[in-house]
Amino acid sequence: MSTRQQQHKIGSGFGASSTADDVLDGIGLQGRTALVTGGYSGLGLEITRALSRAGAHVIVPARRPATAREALRGVPRVEVRPLDLADLSSIRQFTDQLVDRHHRKLDILINNAGVMACPETRVGPDGTWEAHFAINHLGHFALTNLLYPALSSAEAARVVSVASSGHFLSDIRWADPHFVRDGYDRWLAYAQSKTANALFAVHLNSLRDTAGTGPRAFAVHPGSILTPLQRHIPRDEQIAQGWMTPDGTPAPGFKTPAQGAATAVWAATSPLLDAHGGAYCQDCDIAEPATTEDMLIGGVKPWATAPEAAARLWQLSAELTGLGTHAA
Repeated sequence: MSTRQQQHKIGSGFGASSTADDVLDGIGLQGRTALVTGGYSGLGLEITRALSRAGAHVIVPARRPATAREALRGVPRVEVRPLDLADLSSIRQFTDQLVDRHHRKLDILINNAGVMACPETRVGPDGTWEAHFAINHLGHFALTNLLYPALSSAEAARVVSVASSGHFLSDIRWADPHFVRDGYDRWLAYAQSKTANALFAVHLNSLRDTAGTGPRAFAVHPGSILTPLQRHIPRDEQIAQGWMTPDGTPAPGFKTPAQGAATAVWAATSPLLDAHGGAYCQDCDIAEPATTEDMLIGGVKPWATAPEAAARLWQLSAELTGLGTHAA
C-alpha cells in the first residue's frame, strides 16, 4: 500500500492569478502529444490553446466533433476524435484506434471533461450508473486504463485529473454510489465524483511507485470559475450561491478561464512535481490540507487523499468497467 502524499506547498513561484501561459513560459512541448477531454469548451479549451501555443500536438476527444472543430478553428496542431465518456464501447473504439493503429506515445493526459449538478441521469452498460460518477470518474478511469500502453511508452508521462473543492461535500458513498437506495442529490453526486477524481490520481500514481514505470498522476482544483460546466444551474441560483453578481459578472475571488486552466497545465508540465506524484494541487502549487469548510479558500480534505480509499475505489471501478487489471 502506498503512503499518503504530503500536502504542503512547495513554493512554485506561481499563484491564483497565474495563467496557463505564465506557467508554460520557457517550457517547450514540441514533439509532445497531449490529450485533453472536454478540450473544446470552457476550461478545457483554455488548456488546449495553451498546450498548443507551447508546441504540443493536442488530441481532443469530443461527443460533438463538429462543435469541437468549430471551437478549435485556428488552433494549430489539434486533432479532434469522437468519444462519449458515458459509453464504454465508444471509449474502447477511441482507444483502439489511437493506440493500436497509430502506435502513439502519449505524454500528457488531462482528464478535464465533466458534468455538474445535472438532473438525475442513468448511463452505463445496463443503464444504472449515476451520470456524475459514470462520466466524471468511470469514463476517465476506463480511458486512462485503455491508454496506459501509450502513457507507459512515453519517457515521463503525466495524468492530470481535474477535481474540485466540491469534494468537500462528500466522500465516496460506498454503500450507494449510484444513488439507488437513497434519493438523488445533484450536489452530492457531483461532490462524490470530484472526490473520486482525486482518489483516482492517488492510486494511479501508486502503480508507478510499485512498478517503477508508468505515468505520474496528479489531481487539481482549478479554482472557482464560471464556464459552460454550470449550464444546469439557473442564473438565479448562481447569484444566490454568490458565484455571480446580479449583472452577470463573476463574483470576487473567481478566476478567468486562463487562470483556471493554469493549475492543470502546471501539474502536467512542472519539473517541481517530479517527486510529488499523487498530490492534489491548487493555485499552481500543492494544496494544503483544508482547515475550513470554505470552498473558495479550498485545500484538500483527508478523504480525498487516503491511499486505502483510493485502492478501494480502484477495485470498485475495475469491477464496474471490467478494466484496471494492470493494478494487480
